[in-house]
Formats: sequence, C-alpha cells, structure tokens
Amino acid sequence: MNLPSRRLLAALALLAGLVGAPGSAMAAQSYDNCTGFIDSLPATIATQGVWCLDKNLGTAITSGSAIRVDANNVTIDCNDFKIGGLAAGDASRADGVYASDRQNVTVRHCNVRGFYRGIYLQGGAGHLVEDNRLDNTLYIGIGIGGPSENNRVRRNAIYDTGGVPGRGTSWGINASAHVIGNTVSGVFADHATPSVTGILARGNGNVVRNNHVSGLQSGAGYAYGIRTSGLGRMIEGNHVAVPAGTAGRGLIGDSVDESACRNNVVAGYAIAMNDCLDAGRNVSLSL
Repeated sequence: MNLPSRRLLAALALLAGLVGAPGSAMAAQSYDNCTGFIDSLPATIATQGVWCLDKNLGTAITSGSAIRVDANNVTIDCNDFKIGGLAAGDASRADGVYASDRQNVTVRHCNVRGFYRGIYLQGGAGHLVEDNRLDNTLYIGIGIGGPSENNRVRRNAIYDTGGVPGRGTSWGINASAHVIGNTVSGVFADHATPSVTGILARGNGNVVRNNHVSGLQSGAGYAYGIRTSGLGRMIEGNHVAVPAGTAGRGLIGDSVDESACRNNVVAGYAIAMNDCLDAGRNVSLSL
C-alpha cells in the first residue's frame, strides 16, 4: 500500500474513532509524519526520515538485527506496535533496533520483546530513545555505546532483562547518555554468582534523574541499582529498591569528587551510596 493510501485510511480510522469513542488515543494520529512504513522484519533503513510501524511485526532471526539503521537523521516510530523476537529463544544474538556510528537516531513508541539487545545504538551521537517498552531482552534492554554525551534515554519501561545461558552480567540500561524518567524492573543473569545492573550511565556531565529501579535478582552475586562513569555527573531524584540483604550498592558514582547524589531513595542495601558526594536529602531505608 502506498503512503497516500495509508494516510487516507489513517484519517478515516481517526474520524471513526472520534465519532465512536470520544477521547480515545489513536496511533494513527502520527502517521502524517511518516516518510515510509516498515512492513516486515528484518528491515534496513538507508534513507533519512521518519519510518513507522502500523502493525505488530515479529521475526525468529538469531543474529543480525530486526531493524538496522544505515543512515543519519532517522526516526523509528512504532506507534506503540510490537517488534517481536521471542521466537528466536534464549540462543538469540539478534538486536531489535540497531545502528552503528550514525548521527541523530531516534527510537520511540516501540514495544520490543525478546532479542539479545532490545535497542542498541553503537557509537555516533545525538541519539534519542524515548517512550518505549522493552521486555524479555536477554542481555541489555537499551544500550548506547561510545564516548559521546550528546544522547538521551528517557521515559522508557524495561522489564525482565537477562537469561543468556551461562552469562553472568546483564543491564536494564547501559548508555552514554542523560538517563531520565525510566523504569527498570527485573534484571537477572543465568549464573551462580551474577553481577546485574539496573542502570549504567556513562559520559561526562550526564544527569541520571527520576528513574525507578527494582526487582534486581543477584542470588549469590551482586546487584547494582544505578552506576555512573565520567566527570561531573548528577544522580538525582531516583528510587532504587531491592530485597533486604542484597549484596552490592544502590548508587555508585565514579569518585566522591566527580559525582553528586541528591534527593535519592535507596532501600534494601547495607550500603546505599558509594563514591558519590552527598548533596543532601538522600534517604536509605531497610526493607
């Protein structure tokens, strides 16, 4: 179906929704911004613009990526539809959305299920990952690699991350980015002594703010709520909660003189905060 036809159908669907169900949210409202549509997986995007989903899509690939971005200035807008990779099972090494050394890649409103890494943008700068839901990712929910600080990860929900056979590490978010307003719940690893992390935020001057981290499963290993690496970071307004007696740390800065912690609530850890300047109003609770 060509783009004008899709837009006509979207407009008709929106009109019907307004008549039949006042106030209901319609994914079709954003279709007018679409450069084109992703109709099947795997897919490669080689032209800049806004590339949309208008239906749920799935794949059983075990390597490569479901959506690969091979151009700069690309937005993947799933309109709350699904990119599914659960059919590949625990042996999958495929990524849900992937880009390497690109500039200004945005991924929004995607429901990503399964995959080795849900959304992984390796290198480049200017990336934005927002308003996505990721569940059952095997290794990393959202990852942004490279040294750049010019990236943002915000308002995402990441659930039940982990499960690569024999691998001892997993991350809900592992990003060189500002990390703001995300929920990470359920991070685990298939190992006798795992080391799991809710959020790892790297990069100089980045802010880690208003995130919620819970459900870290460390077993006989260690669980870290929020970790940072780099100079001049602010860790502020976060809530980290784990079962009482969990080994690890709630908040970790790079060093006391290079990270500041303020207005955070940490529950369940014997040591709530480490290598972070206490800038006030941090609370440690015992569960």
